[in-house]
Amino acid sequence: MAKQLMIYENAVPVSAETHRATSVRTGTTFGFAAGLNSVPLVAAEFERAAAEYPVVFAGEGDGIAPAAVLGLKDGENLFLKADGTWDAAYVPAFLRRYPFVFAATGEQGETLTLCLDAAYEGVNTEGRGERLFDADGERTQYLKTVLQFTSDYQAQHNLTRRLVARLVELKLLEPATATITMPDGTTRSLAGFQRVSQERLRALDDAVVLELFRSDMLALIHAHLASLGQLSALMRRAASAGAPAPDGKAA
Repeated sequence: MAKQLMIYENAVPVSAETHRATSVRTGTTFGFAAGLNSVPLVAAEFERAAAEYPVVFAGEGDGIAPAAVLGLKDGENLFLKADGTWDAAYVPAFLRRYPFVFAATGEQGETLTLCLDAAYEGVNTEGRGERLFDADGERTQYLKTVLQFTSDYQAQHNLTRRLVARLVELKLLEPATATITMPDGTTRSLAGFQRVSQERLRALDDAVVLELFRSDMLALIHAHLASLGQLSALMRRAASAGAPAPDGKAA
């Protein structure tokens, strides 16, 4: 798997001084996600995401994070339709919060500042969509809702980091490759990700398993493992997009 591509081109802090007349029109297209073959997930999304996407762990070292696989090769997003709409019942929160994002500021990164991607096509000063501030420079209900959603996402991001840290501490993650055999005998491989080792999971002490169960981490692990079956569905998407229908297995 390729490293997650950034979708934010020009994230700037949101302020009444700069954005008093700014409106944002969202929900019309997910074209900004073109070229993404994976997208980050937070723990609260595992159950819903696992029903439609393979949920894996991407990155290395401190950068390991869960992700939903969107394509079988670099630059391939099989969930984005030609008209820019999303072809799945559940859209990952990482995409739904766009064009907003929290950025860490301060010497130690202790302050989170809400930012807006000024390059997003829906940002305008013609009143299209939802205004960020009213005529008095006060936050609109729309901006308050955005702040709450982004704050909730950030909190889930922190919880997800703790999940990954525990998986790493227990040495449960292992490198994996999804190998796809095409009808003509050629193969395609999706590499560069990790999964939970079921063998190592079964070998854990009972006390550790109970701790994982009571912290809800065990349920997240099971959702991740079950989601790997979605690789077959992803292959069918690739076939309907023009590629020959492959058979696949996780190696």
